[in-house]
Amino acid sequence: MTRLDDYRLLGRSGLRVSPLSLGTMTFGDAWGWGAEEEDSRKIFDAYLDAGGNMVDTANIYTDGQSERYLGTFLRGRRDSVVVATKYAATRDPSDPNAGGGGRKSLRASVEASLRNLGTDYIDLLYVHAWDRMTPSDEIIASLGELVRSGKVLYIGISDTPAWEVARMQTTAELRGWPPFAALQVEYSLIERTTERELLPMAASLGLGVIPWAPLGGGVLTGKYSAADLATAGSDSPVGTRRDHAKANGTLTTRGLAVADAVVGVARELGASAAQVALAWTLRHPSVVSSLIGARTPEQLQENISALDVTLDDSHLDALHAASVIDLGFPHEFLMRPMVRGVTTGRTSVRPRPIRTW
Repeated sequence: MTRLDDYRLLGRSGLRVSPLSLGTMTFGDAWGWGAEEEDSRKIFDAYLDAGGNMVDTANIYTDGQSERYLGTFLRGRRDSVVVATKYAATRDPSDPNAGGGGRKSLRASVEASLRNLGTDYIDLLYVHAWDRMTPSDEIIASLGELVRSGKVLYIGISDTPAWEVARMQTTAELRGWPPFAALQVEYSLIERTTERELLPMAASLGLGVIPWAPLGGGVLTGKYSAADLATAGSDSPVGTRRDHAKANGTLTTRGLAVADAVVGVARELGASAAQVALAWTLRHPSVVSSLIGARTPEQLQENISALDVTLDDSHLDALHAASVIDLGFPHEFLMRPMVRGVTTGRTSVRPRPIRTW
């Protein structure tokens, strides 16, 4: 896998997407650390020129600049680009219905995104995050209505417990409604707890996984040190990238230790740490496309070159040792020889392969 145009099917759908998707949260300078319009266009053009076809944004990224920039960049080539955006984050903090997963929030958010993007349809619409209140059947029914209207082609969900995603997916299947094609979750060598429930659920129910923050908020590039842990930061949305990494829990003592292992493997391979971290996420069979962000065309090309990185068993062992997590109950319990013996006796049973689509 060395090319962006070595496309993959997204979940249990016919949508073809590149193995690396372009994240556009850095398109716009409203948050204080993104790229201005000219630089954003260069990154967008370079990604498409390299064969990439999927761009990812959200209704709130850089206060709407990201969607508006994309709307300008898409003119003349809209149909060849898979445009993913999200709803549920509030567009007006003073309005209780301007955010959340409900039908009113969804409709208004989609109409605003269509205007910003200068298009009459969205290829992939995500629930950005579970609001813990809206009934699951309202969410999946409302999303299905938009698919049937033609304003949305495929649906996905992000940052939601596995049991809630599974309930919505099963409801859609039983009622003949459009199902989720994609699951976007945080997944990296620093954040592997998604391996407990979310990734196995996605494989079983036909959702293609798209990791966000595969570089651990930049920590896995090796650019931070212990000194950054002691440096005071800001919890404001308009903070530095370091502030965001600390607030998100990736810039920690453990995170730096994992980054050291990544840097060590990168030195052995003659690659960058970012390339190693991205290549690792793409090895998981449930992962369809990892999100990459860039503030310069050079940074974009470095990330794309992760497709050329091959990790052998010794590299994988080193990365696993540094990043391993406890799978917790019931997974650890069910893997114990005593428990397995109780369920299978003295027989040997080959497990059924998990479906991959």
